[in-house]
Amino acid sequence: MRLPEPAFEKPETSVPGAVSAPSAGRILQPGRNCWRISRAAKAAVMSDGGPYFAHLEDALRQAKRSVMIVGWDFDGRIRLRPDASPEESPELGPLLRSLVEARPELEIRILVWSVAVLHAPGAPLPLLFGAEWQEHPRITLKLDTRHPLYAAHHQKIVCIDGGLAFVGGIDLTVRRWDRHPHVADDPVRVQPDGTPYSPVHDVQMAVQGAAARDVCALASRRWHDATGEDLPDPSGPDDIWPRGLSADFTDTPVAIVRTAPPWNEEPPVNEAAILAVDALKAARKTIYIEAQYMTAAYIGDVLVESLRQETGPEIVVLMTHESRGLLERLLMGRNRDHLIRRMKRADRHGRLLVSYPLVPKADGSGQQVLVHSKLIMVDDVFLRVGSSNLNNRSFGLDTECDLAIEATTDAERATILRIRDALLAEHLGVDPQIVTAATAETGSVIGAVNSLNTGPCRLCPFEAMSGEGPTRPVFGTRLLDPKKPFEPLWFLRRCKLRRRFN
Repeated sequence: MRLPEPAFEKPETSVPGAVSAPSAGRILQPGRNCWRISRAAKAAVMSDGGPYFAHLEDALRQAKRSVMIVGWDFDGRIRLRPDASPEESPELGPLLRSLVEARPELEIRILVWSVAVLHAPGAPLPLLFGAEWQEHPRITLKLDTRHPLYAAHHQKIVCIDGGLAFVGGIDLTVRRWDRHPHVADDPVRVQPDGTPYSPVHDVQMAVQGAAARDVCALASRRWHDATGEDLPDPSGPDDIWPRGLSADFTDTPVAIVRTAPPWNEEPPVNEAAILAVDALKAARKTIYIEAQYMTAAYIGDVLVESLRQETGPEIVVLMTHESRGLLERLLMGRNRDHLIRRMKRADRHGRLLVSYPLVPKADGSGQQVLVHSKLIMVDDVFLRVGSSNLNNRSFGLDTECDLAIEATTDAERATILRIRDALLAEHLGVDPQIVTAATAETGSVIGAVNSLNTGPCRLCPFEAMSGEGPTRPVFGTRLLDPKKPFEPLWFLRRCKLRRRFN
């Protein structure tokens, strides 16, 4: 099963600087930095796993024909609404089982990265050997082994009836649920075994209509590539939308943006990397980034060059402070700090703020909020939400999916600013209207943050903002955060090994 590709020559390299510059005018250009642009009847941005999971559960309960879940990890033990009773909101696996039992035409397919059984936080045994809720002929769970060595299938997609799609940074697994205001000791924020975990912030986007149909087609193609199974077209009336979710955008063009490594006879797809550079270069007033990782040197090159200019955009970056795991701390954490120092040294005009969110604990100390979102906003014209981190592997090795909107109307521009102010307000512990007013009063997003950054919920600067210390990538970066697969291209093009878990 093949999706029709736009007529263009894919770049032969994963380094964005090696492809031609974008044409003047629009940021989004199908065939260069996105796969296609499709119209969304409705689109909404959801902040944090709690709201997303609640809206997802409502949408799942409306499904009539098909549910497709594509993810880096999956855990059927989680509850989408842990703040509700187990009777009202059961575990995800049993919930899915109850849906297919109630609807004879409904089929549910789940595709999970194969190495999740070793690397991801969810329970591995149900992925390998199944669970009771999976014992139904219309529920199928497969492990995706179709990727180069060390590559990850990193997309986070849910498609319902071919007309509603969710895309972003949130997998349906443990340690993803949280809610504003990220209370440090929230008794509801626990893993299935009752173990509490730290606050976590993330972003997901919902689209309805043609944009959703194209996302679902992309997910179906991934299913075919991983399993060899051709799926029927699930599309039908675009009548499913989470009740209670207000649309941020209506009748809006939405770009679908991909990353895929070379595999078999297929060349790499580097749209996300090219779009990130194109969008950042287009900024005139403000760049707002939320990122779990920001370590790619060429992203740093763009931001450093912008900061060196006498006039240019303010750059506000929110990231995770303390990464999980030794490897993340040694590689991603140190390379992040090295990039921050590069940027700080180039910040000749005071236009840089790189911070992490902190919430108060009962003892008066602070608790960091893990930033898991992958979001870029440029001025009042551009919004990108997805699974792509700003590191090497997300731009050339892993499989990713993002959605992007480029404003064309005053209403869309106002909406992008409203979303940005709401995100900042969440981290500052104030109402969004206060952020909007402070930005207008100071004429600066950084000025607004500095004036409002006085409460128990606040943004703290990274230590690397001192500018002191090394700036070059740490030893081992090419091995542990590679820009492309390790295997030579001739091997990838001839690798026809069958997937063990099909």
